[in-house]
Amino acid sequence: MSRRRLSIAQARELAMQALLGAGVGAREAGVTSRALVAAECDGLSSHGLARLPFYLDQILSGKVTGGAVPEVQVSGSVVHVDAGHGLAFPAIAAGVDRVVPVAKVLGVAAIAIRRSHHFGVAGHPVESLARSGLLAMAFSNAPSAMAPWGGKVPLFGTNPIAFASPRASAEPLVIDLSLSKVARGKVMLAKKAGDTIPAGWAIDSEGRDTTDPDAALAGSMVPMGDAKGASLALMIELLTAGLTGGHFGFEATSFFDAEGEPPNVAHLLLAIDPARFGAGYLPRAERLFSAMLSQEGVRLPGQRRYDLRRQGELEGILLPETLVDSLQRYATAPP
Repeated sequence: MSRRRLSIAQARELAMQALLGAGVGAREAGVTSRALVAAECDGLSSHGLARLPFYLDQILSGKVTGGAVPEVQVSGSVVHVDAGHGLAFPAIAAGVDRVVPVAKVLGVAAIAIRRSHHFGVAGHPVESLARSGLLAMAFSNAPSAMAPWGGKVPLFGTNPIAFASPRASAEPLVIDLSLSKVARGKVMLAKKAGDTIPAGWAIDSEGRDTTDPDAALAGSMVPMGDAKGASLALMIELLTAGLTGGHFGFEATSFFDAEGEPPNVAHLLLAIDPARFGAGYLPRAERLFSAMLSQEGVRLPGQRRYDLRRQGELEGILLPETLVDSLQRYATAPP
């Protein structure tokens, strides 16, 4: 596959112009382009610019509201964000901006985001909160891709969960995982490339293990940790769509086509100020991290992303030529 190297600035500008061409507002396009390019820099191409053509087709069809501007209301310890059936990234950014002072005053605060879309890299908003000195967790539901344990019909999304911790004098620790064995986006990329997928990632519609990405997409992703992962996915459905009134995974339309109504998924983020707990969190945490790192072969979660990010900032990112050409066409197309 032919690839083209773009600088970070060039990749952001390409994404920005494609979003503007589809009718997304300048601020919202800027937030979204930065988020997608950040995913590329961190080595997470399944959540990067490959997603943008799907977003753009959905905006142009009306499934996603391109001109949506997030609405924010604060009620006690909860920051409520209505994404307005637009892209998720502007809504997440608006909630993160507002929750920090609330958490600093009250000790614990939450962001509840409704009428939203694909959450992107769950580790990014929690990393941002950790850089403000807060412990943070994030949850999102998604269109159904995973069956309850013992079943064959998908009801839950792959439902990411992320956690970040500030550190005394280092980059935040970030844990970010999907509750399927792998992100469904990796199956989509394999389908697009004409590749097979490893055994154990997914089952077909009859419940049989499959290496065919088409059969996997028609079947179910396998939950991480088997029954335990399926139970965590159920928990996240309740913490997100259950609390906000959004669609559960089996009610939500696909992130990968322009058909039907908006997905209407939901996100929940929790922010905790460790200073309010009086235990001297930062030095205590460093004791644990030091004990981990004293063992040969151990590295802290998130470190590989930081290494790739630094490399991407220096060298730029490689994108499939076909993707660059596609985004350029969107950028020059009329709204």
